[in-house]
Amino acid sequence: MASYNRVVLIGNVTRDIEIRYIPSGKAVTTLGLAVNDRRKNAAGEWVEETTFVDVTLWGRTAEVAGEYLSKGSPVFIEGRLKLDSWEQDGQKRSKLTVVGEKMQFIGARGGGGGGDRPASQYSQPAPEGPPQDSPPSAPPDDDIPF
Repeated sequence: MASYNRVVLIGNVTRDIEIRYIPSGKAVTTLGLAVNDRRKNAAGEWVEETTFVDVTLWGRTAEVAGEYLSKGSPVFIEGRLKLDSWEQDGQKRSKLTVVGEKMQFIGARGGGGGGDRPASQYSQPAPEGPPQDSPPSAPPDDDIPF
């Protein structure tokens, strides 16, 4: 049985980024992402639907997000789905989230929206299991696929 777990999202950050550090010193953040979808309904009218997704970023990727993204910033995220489960007030809870492994800024650097300058990209492998102390890799030098 084969399986494949990839998620590709383009959306806008829904709140300012807050960086936390786990005891090992590794940075982590969970950003909210609003992703819009536009389609025709049964009556043939265009309707917009917004999906809100929580994306967890680790290490240097989290720090870069905290430095350059803010509420409303457009961003491209590639990663994998992860099911988080916990118990709260005696009730079992779960939530499907995205572990972001690649992040690319969209629009002009240093400003929101459009612009003629290319987007910048940053990626770092997401941890498999518990976070480990490993030095972050440097971002690629303008390695832009388009």
